[in-house]
Amino acid sequence: MNRKSKINLLSSISFMFILLVFSAKSMAQTGTESKAKNEISAKLKWSERMALTLMQRHPQSYMIDDAKVAHWSYVHGLVMYAFQELDKQKKNGKYEAYVKQYADELIDADGNIKTFKLESFNIDNIPAGRILFDLYAKTKDKRYLTAMQTLRKQLEEQPRTASGGFWHKKIYPNQMWLDGLYMGEPFYAQYTTTFEKGAKLNDIAKQFELIQLHATDKKTGLLYHAWDESKQMPWANKETGNSPNFWSRSIGWYVMALVDVLDYFPKNHPKRKELIGYLNNVSNALIKFQDKSGMWYQVTDMGGKEGNYLESSGTSMFAYAFAKGVNKGYLPKEFKNAANKAFDGLTTQSMKIDANGEIELTNACAVAGLGGTPYRDGSYEYYINEKKKNNDPKATGPFILAALELGR
Repeated sequence: MNRKSKINLLSSISFMFILLVFSAKSMAQTGTESKAKNEISAKLKWSERMALTLMQRHPQSYMIDDAKVAHWSYVHGLVMYAFQELDKQKKNGKYEAYVKQYADELIDADGNIKTFKLESFNIDNIPAGRILFDLYAKTKDKRYLTAMQTLRKQLEEQPRTASGGFWHKKIYPNQMWLDGLYMGEPFYAQYTTTFEKGAKLNDIAKQFELIQLHATDKKTGLLYHAWDESKQMPWANKETGNSPNFWSRSIGWYVMALVDVLDYFPKNHPKRKELIGYLNNVSNALIKFQDKSGMWYQVTDMGGKEGNYLESSGTSMFAYAFAKGVNKGYLPKEFKNAANKAFDGLTTQSMKIDANGEIELTNACAVAGLGGTPYRDGSYEYYINEKKKNNDPKATGPFILAALELGR
């Protein structure tokens, strides 16, 4: 063998050795990762099992809801708020760090919120601001305060119906949606309590008063998804302005808004008793439609109708609101039983658990709305045919919150 051949052979052997070492290292890392993924123990409480599942599947918190790029979103705000509440119990820092990661990804050095457009007056842009109160209190980082002030400015300038209710979005004039009560009011209540000595609490109560007055069905006590004060939308009842059906998640947003807003109404505030009354009214109506499984149907009052299904986001929201309502003394104790029954339904009827211990809530409605393009008419057929998504954040966030309130 000549010198050149020897060099080529040695080079080939060296290359193969490096390749084998690299492959072995990669396999070892893969094995470690697999082992790490197996560490979600069934002995943990459901709140942590869900949180750890989400963290493993979405290493960066902006990736929740399978987002490819970071954007300011109510669904991230909902889940990050649940993580903050979990961190208050666990106090290990990792859940709070996951929340801070989202805020720091979206808020620049000057406190501007990336992807946020005030001029769209979309009330869905507000709830992610809830995570900033704790972050600001702990860090005194003025970026968080500036971002909160921006969101408060939106609420100050948000278009309103003739009777004073926030429009859901600029593109949905004169319309109040139940969703919007959760989107706007808990942030608004915390902000005015923290920075304005509670000056706007009456305005917050007014939003609930309008919905209670106009969107409540006298027969069932349930609330319609939306109310058009102008009665001009094709989906709106020409006499009442209400949309045609009861959608469980929209009512879920409403009851969550009530229990969260009440955190900021002092016991001597004249509107507090009214809000507690609203919570009791709608809760008593809901309990009549709870399925024997513990869950609620997508279209709340049509459980036996073809195509309707037991839906996990609305059920999670009701479980949270009922449990917190009892824990705070707003609701009678029997609602804790209903909340536990709902949670049992979620963990037996709608839960998948994989070999790694990761958990997945199934049968969550991915999205539903009214009007827009393509047009959404609010019919029964519309609601039951919207797509479903496993571990949709509108289910996972309230699921964590419900688990915390129930100690499950």
